[in-house]
Parts: sequence; C-alpha cells; structure tokens
Amino acid sequence: MVKRHDYASREDLAKALALSVSSVLADGIETHGSAVLVVSGGSTPAMFFAQLSQCEIPWDKVSIVLVDERIVPPDHDRANAKLVADKLMINRAAAAHFEPFAVDAATPEECATLSGAQLEQLTRHIDVLILGMGTDGHTASFFPGGDNLTAALDLEGKASVIPMRAQGAGEPRLTLTLPTVLDARFLALHIEGAEKQSVLQEALSGGDAYQMPIRAVFQNTKKPIEIFWAL
Repeated sequence: MVKRHDYASREDLAKALALSVSSVLADGIETHGSAVLVVSGGSTPAMFFAQLSQCEIPWDKVSIVLVDERIVPPDHDRANAKLVADKLMINRAAAAHFEPFAVDAATPEECATLSGAQLEQLTRHIDVLILGMGTDGHTASFFPGGDNLTAALDLEGKASVIPMRAQGAGEPRLTLTLPTVLDARFLALHIEGAEKQSVLQEALSGGDAYQMPIRAVFQNTKKPIEIFWAL
C-alpha cells in the first residue's frame, strides 16, 4: 500500500514533507506530551532537514532517532549522527533531543545490544519514520546480501536493532529492524531523481525482498507508505 506525492522540484518536496512531518509530530505532542521522529542519512534529506528545522512546533518535546548508522565516531563525515547535528538540529529544531546509536562498543553485536537497550522506550512509540532508498533497492541498512538480512526482515524478531555487514554498506552498520520500522504511525519514503523512480517502479512490481529489500516494506506494511518524490 502506497500513497504517492510527486513534486515539480526538490524544494517543493522538502517543504511538503516538512509540513507533513511537523503536523504529525505536533499531533503526537498534543496527544501524548512528546513525539519521536526517526530519520535516515545520506545526501537526500539535507534540504528536507533544513525546512523541518524551521517548523514551529514544541521541539523540546521531540526525540530524534536514526533509522541506521555506520559504526564510525559520531563526528566522522560519514556518520549519520553528524548529518543530524549539522543539518537538522539547527534553528528551532536545536531544542530537540537526539538519541544516537551506541557505536563505541568492542563489536557491532555489542553496539547493537547497547543501542537496542538505549532506544527501547523511544522505538516503541515512533510517530514519524522517514526511509531512504539506494539504487540497489536497499533501505535502512537492509542491504542485498547482508549478513543479518534475514534477521532484519523477520517480522517475528524481537530485537529492535541489529548489526549489518554487506559488500555495498562500506563500514559495519546498525539498523532498526523491519518490525520496528513498520510500527511507525507515519511511514514515508523520500527519494529523488529518475534513477530512483525506476528502482521504485521495479520494487513495486513485486518480487524477491532479499534481492531488493525495500520490497519487504511494501509487502508487509499494514498502512499506506507515503512516497515523496521529485525529479
């Protein structure tokens, strides 16, 4: 189940996505007193982050979590934590609380265990979760050929965070699992460009989720996934 939102420009997309996300967060705060926002890394979200950071909501009541992370120091240029610090937690959003993954344990497995414990309360009540997608069909750190891909996509799995190593991943990573992703109250996919549009069409046509892991999200969601795209 998907709901498409196509825009004439990436700036229009960023503004629309920011408006939608801020509205859901504001509703969560009004209803529960707080809200949880889960975001992805990469180059695509930068303009969206800039727009969202200026939205007038009670940011001091928002907790920000990552969908996935490379196991690198938080100030590393490839760390998603650095992207969030530099591009999202500015302007009004500087008042938000950021809860990063634990990346300083001895092994990726230990990092995953620590991260799962630290994020347990937040990942149980996710208001908004924004996914990205690679040209290989990966989303989060669900990479084709990943060593823990089966566990990551297991709908009966109990872990909320697992480690992932894959040829296309570069560094070992940590990722939220599929059941955790699907539990978000508002679940969106943010993609840009003709190539990713083509990958999306292939993924939506069905097929093996282990070859294109984004398919696992489409095939198992119980609510419409909001797809935001611009050329």
